[in-house]
Amino acid sequence: MTTPSGSTAAPGGTATAPRPTERELERHRGELTGYCYRMLGSAFEAEDAVQETMVRAWRSLDRFEGRSSLRSWLYRIATNVCLTMLSGAGRRARPMDLTESQPTATATLGAPLPETAWIEPMPDVRATPAPEEHAETRESIRLAFVAALQHLAPRQRAVLILREVLSWRAAEVAELLGTTVASVNSALQRARATLASTGVTESGPSEPLSEEHKALLTRYLDAFERYDMESLTALLAEDATLSMPPFSLWMRGPSDIAAWMVGHGKDCEGSRLVPTEANGCGAFGQYRRDPAGGWSPWALQVIEISEGRITGINSFLDTARLFPLFGLPDHLPEPEQSQQPE
Repeated sequence: MTTPSGSTAAPGGTATAPRPTERELERHRGELTGYCYRMLGSAFEAEDAVQETMVRAWRSLDRFEGRSSLRSWLYRIATNVCLTMLSGAGRRARPMDLTESQPTATATLGAPLPETAWIEPMPDVRATPAPEEHAETRESIRLAFVAALQHLAPRQRAVLILREVLSWRAAEVAELLGTTVASVNSALQRARATLASTGVTESGPSEPLSEEHKALLTRYLDAFERYDMESLTALLAEDATLSMPPFSLWMRGPSDIAAWMVGHGKDCEGSRLVPTEANGCGAFGQYRRDPAGGWSPWALQVIEISEGRITGINSFLDTARLFPLFGLPDHLPEPEQSQQPE
């Protein structure tokens, strides 16, 4: 028997919740993607996890009785998907987590590590559900914070994200994980202690890129495209880092970074940068000169900023996967020459 609202009535006359629509499920895709990204450290695995969540939810809609909200139900499914994906998986990291920095004079790239070794960048537009919520979620997708989360056991990771980032109540998290409030609180304490040992604390709200930061990014773009190392290093903090996944090599300090760029990285001279946003930071698609004409993809640069200086240049070289994810073009043509009047 169907009620006028579309819900069904049990034989005793008690109405159950109406069946959610596909549109109602899809409305949660953005926030679920951000949640799965923090859990997994990979934009691509996060999208796979959310797609699997939607498939499982759609197949199970007849069993959704409305005793919890649709949002909580989807988070429960997404958490189970992520925990399964993390079972037996290695910890994703940043180059700075794996090796010591190397001076440019003795630095060599070495062999690339597999894509599963690295924290991957995430487009802001995919990880933040809505503009009005952006400030609350921006800091919690920073590369350093996502990398720190990978030090946590998977269930501790879920507890910390749900409690500290998404502000769920302990009782809600306990229900989602099928455990007790005391167990949730204990897991949260252990997660906080582990994060503190990495030097990263739980995330707080962060404002969108300020005008000062935007101006700094504009100056960086100009200095990089001119390949003016004096201007570029003037923008860097004393402990700024340069990393280039999938290689474990990284270096620290303006002098070593500049020496790398004019040494091993000299072919980047003449590059063009296309602005985008990743992990709550300004970012650029870097295109190097193509001998056949124009510019071809080379790296996705995620630029970390603190206290008016650039603290990190993270150059992700997996452009075949990352540029389509960020909606960046696969080639930049030569600019059209303006025609002179006869």
